[in-house]
Amino acid sequence: MNLGKVYLVGAGPGMPDLITLRGVKCLQEADVVIYDFLAANLLQHVPVGTETIYVGKKEGKHTVHQEKINQMLVEKAREGHTVVRLKGGDPFIFGRGGEEARVLATQNIPFEVVPGVTSGVAAAAFAGIPLTLRGYNTSVAFVTGHEDPTKLESTIEWSKLATGVGTLVIFMGVKNLADIVDRLMAGGRDPKTPTAVVRWGATPLQTTLVGRLDTIVAQVEKAGLKPPAVIVVGKVVELRKEINWFEEKPLFGKTVVVTRTRQQASELVARLSALGAECLECPTIRVVPPDDWSPLDQAIDSLETYDWLVLTSVNGVNFFFDRLFERDRDVRALKNVRTAAIGPATAKRLREFGFRADIVPETYRAESVIEAFKNEPLEGKKILLPRAKEARPILPVEVRKMGATVDEIASYQTEQVTENVEGLVSRLEEHSVDVITFTSSSTVKNFKAALPSEKLEKLMDGVKTACIGPITASTAKELGFNVDIEATEYTIPGLCEAILKYYS
Repeated sequence: MNLGKVYLVGAGPGMPDLITLRGVKCLQEADVVIYDFLAANLLQHVPVGTETIYVGKKEGKHTVHQEKINQMLVEKAREGHTVVRLKGGDPFIFGRGGEEARVLATQNIPFEVVPGVTSGVAAAAFAGIPLTLRGYNTSVAFVTGHEDPTKLESTIEWSKLATGVGTLVIFMGVKNLADIVDRLMAGGRDPKTPTAVVRWGATPLQTTLVGRLDTIVAQVEKAGLKPPAVIVVGKVVELRKEINWFEEKPLFGKTVVVTRTRQQASELVARLSALGAECLECPTIRVVPPDDWSPLDQAIDSLETYDWLVLTSVNGVNFFFDRLFERDRDVRALKNVRTAAIGPATAKRLREFGFRADIVPETYRAESVIEAFKNEPLEGKKILLPRAKEARPILPVEVRKMGATVDEIASYQTEQVTENVEGLVSRLEEHSVDVITFTSSSTVKNFKAALPSEKLEKLMDGVKTACIGPITASTAKELGFNVDIEATEYTIPGLCEAILKYYS
């Protein structure tokens, strides 16, 4: 029997890029991923075809009990699989990873532990609270505020922790906050001790309440603050006034929907997240090969007959060169062909294949195309235009007016997808979405098609739309959307800059 192996991986506190490189590598090599609620947004690293099993809990609601999880880990490993047990925070800090490791050890299942950033450290850091600082404290303790309910009595020495530790970090303690506060003050902790409660720490949903030990319970009750949250008790809390860096980000508190393909969403998500926004990935399109490769294959086999290769998008570049290589040809086949790339992002991707575009029209607008080609004699020239099946006709029309022959060939096409639509509708109904981003006309069309038409107007009430450029904006307006934000530079950085400017 070929045993598999189990990796107990700490996912970190919730922000996707706070997982370790080792953790990402484990996910990329996994056959099975068994994951918790706080780790779900890391499934982007999991290969297509990997089995994913959700076993998390939310506010005390268990999907799968721990004994069943332990059994699942053993069974999957015995089937020969590489298994990742993906856990929020760190596996060995109130994460029950120690229990799972003991089961694996007793069953002689090979395993490794991959530490993660515990929420106790991350939540405080993102709230601007250093857990230790010279001149403030010399000790810190991590404590659970939710002990095993089967225990007859508490094993936490609250009276000793009250005065024996400089900074207390209490996990899972919101529901028992009043009792914890009473025990600490009864043990001698100064009622005026600065205290913070950080909910959804180190995520764009972070909420921080700061008070004193004797006022924090009332503040939490008034705010209706619920788990998950971390409580920090200690003089260091007062430093938040000076170094509250995360919640000062310009888009903090804003929720932005990203409708790009999942493969292309990463740059937009990364940039918006860096500005403090919560990003909801709801891809409305998927880019796929054309129905028939033969027209493009024929063009590739006769590249020497073309004077120009015009590429209109990053996808167009990718699919063209992938097919070129598939036909056992390489970039030398283009040695006598001049290139044009529509837009700076397309030109940048073309450079990665070793080509500097001879012409870079900024947009599809007729004026931009004419201006870019005005010094080029196109009369009698032959142009290869591999692009999306659904592309707008303006480019070949304008170039033909200049006397060129254009072979317009579908090198890819887009399909509608409806990932996360139910979740998106729920967030729109809650009025917890601020902006919808559109990066192409197809994202607009498919976004509208994915939502229930009878609810569309109500769902979009108060929601802003942001478009990457005038073509996308025109489509959005034609389909009945108000366009609130439009990039002046038609790129992902330009779109982010426009959103930032709007909220500034």
